[in-house]
Amino acid sequence: PSRELASLQIPVVTIEREDEFVSSVNTDNYMGGYQATSLLAWHKCDILIHINSPTAKSVPSYGRLQGFLDLCEERQLNYKTYVREMGHSFESTYDVLFSIVEELEQEYQGMKKGIFISNDTHTNVLLNILFRKYGFLPDDYLIIGFDNSPISREAVMPISTIGQQINTIAGEAVSLLVDQMTERKKRRPHLQEKPVHKIITPILLRRETTEKESGYAEAF
Repeated sequence: PSRELASLQIPVVTIEREDEFVSSVNTDNYMGGYQATSLLAWHKCDILIHINSPTAKSVPSYGRLQGFLDLCEERQLNYKTYVREMGHSFESTYDVLFSIVEELEQEYQGMKKGIFISNDTHTNVLLNILFRKYGFLPDDYLIIGFDNSPISREAVMPISTIGQQINTIAGEAVSLLVDQMTERKKRRPHLQEKPVHKIITPILLRRETTEKESGYAEAF
């Protein structure tokens, strides 16, 4: 917990974790969730789906879910959320997502399904499930993940995703840390009264899992 980290009395900067009492650098997760949902809505999906693991509101990544919910409510779109514990192995994640696919195909058969998943790893597992079942990504599925991790480019079909600017995040985090360290070296240090929180804008990357009709294209 950030309260415990702050009590250590050493320079601390966190990335993408609960940060009430310490300085931090985070992606604008809310904007990323909003961007991902906007892309699916632009493709005129009949039902928008968000799949996520249980996440506390104090954790920055909760913004991904909130961005999804807010856009759907603002535009009065048909949507559903699946908040499920995925476990920590490929097998457990596969089983959970397989059951979700079965439910989607029963409830929304023939409907164009736009699916936003909270990270690229789980998105890739979902893509594997659909490829094993059909041999391709059916036209009634559009999928987007989050992170722009290597697996999003290396998957059997390049995955649309919300990219975190890792180099910028790392640079800002180190800069905040150095500022704290430098201040503590002074004879009369003036320590920060309040934590500094920096938010980094994410980048929408459009790839084949949402752009099948127009071909493979990345957009920023």
